[in-house]
Amino acid sequence: MRAMLDFDLATPEAPPKASVEAAVRLLESGFLFRYAEMGSEGNEAALLEEEFATLLGAKYCIAVNSGGSAIFLALKAAGIGPEDKVLLNAFTLAPVPGAIEHLGAKAVLVEINTRLVIDPDDLRKKAEASGAKYLLMSHMRGHVADMDAVAAICEELGIVMIEDCAHTMGATWNGVQTGRFGLAGAFSSQSYKQFNTGEGGLIITDDADLAARAILMSGSYMLYPQHSAAPPEAVFARWKGRAANHSMRMSALVAAILRPQLPLLTARNARWRQMHDRIARRLRSHQLIRLPERPGAENYTPTSLQFFIEGLSTAQIEAVIADSAAHGVPIKFFGGHSPQGFTSRAPHWEYLAPQALPRSEAILAKLCDIRLPLALTDAEADTLATVVTDSLNEVLP
Repeated sequence: MRAMLDFDLATPEAPPKASVEAAVRLLESGFLFRYAEMGSEGNEAALLEEEFATLLGAKYCIAVNSGGSAIFLALKAAGIGPEDKVLLNAFTLAPVPGAIEHLGAKAVLVEINTRLVIDPDDLRKKAEASGAKYLLMSHMRGHVADMDAVAAICEELGIVMIEDCAHTMGATWNGVQTGRFGLAGAFSSQSYKQFNTGEGGLIITDDADLAARAILMSGSYMLYPQHSAAPPEAVFARWKGRAANHSMRMSALVAAILRPQLPLLTARNARWRQMHDRIARRLRSHQLIRLPERPGAENYTPTSLQFFIEGLSTAQIEAVIADSAAHGVPIKFFGGHSPQGFTSRAPHWEYLAPQALPRSEAILAKLCDIRLPLALTDAEADTLATVVTDSLNEVLP
């Protein structure tokens, strides 16, 4: 009898009891908006910003309504405007190039390598050819590039880097936290990330002007003094009246749900890594499966698992995916002709100018992805791996 996984892989990690209790207290108070016209003691969003800045070792933090908003505001507060060229690795999620489009800027896509991260050689090539002075570095699916090489190129060519860290909360490269290599880092607390608030975003930076502009643009009105992980008044004075209000602030309710989850980050990431590595060991034993390399410098935080299916046609891979789904393991496929769910790649972003990415397209043509819910037990993780390998065996000649 074929193995069957009886667990919904789309199950997010529920917020802890402390989050529920904090949310109830706030709901009963009625003060769900993050700002108060009279007094701001106990401001949940301001407290979250302090605590998150401390957690990541940053001077400033701005809490906003989504990870996509965090990317957009970080880019805009860095000075990016219409027609500016922004370098971006070709493997990412649609809201990332969407943030560039939102600014009216122009995305310059950079090839990836078989580690699923930006190719430093192509980064240099595209930067020099385009003249782009900004890089949106997306740590897609928790894969961290050689950030020493990337940072060196940016310094040499005068490129400002903003990091999309939606999938790397707590990940490091050579001991440095993602989000700390560039001018700013953007994080997400959407339900399938390390923290679950449904939607939510956070920007960290040590740059006072970027922080002040992001706070004003997030929608603080003139209540920005209610931010405590923020620059002094003199910095805001430079930008008041010049920064548009985009109404992207985080609500007090989201902050209240998020704050009790901060201390759980290390344990959650340890469990995700253990689960990922357990399944990866099982999958590597199959002759048609190859997994991306994980260098020793990368301390990864995998909320999902990626693998390549080699030696099969697209139709055969899709047959494997259908069989696996029928046995309880839905697999996302980046090589499909049309986008599905959250899964898309550059040719699907028709609002961008067409760009040749032969290496990235060849890599993504075989790439599969499986979500890893924290509640998955070791036994269920083993069943998951068995379902995938059994499905592959079903289509073998």
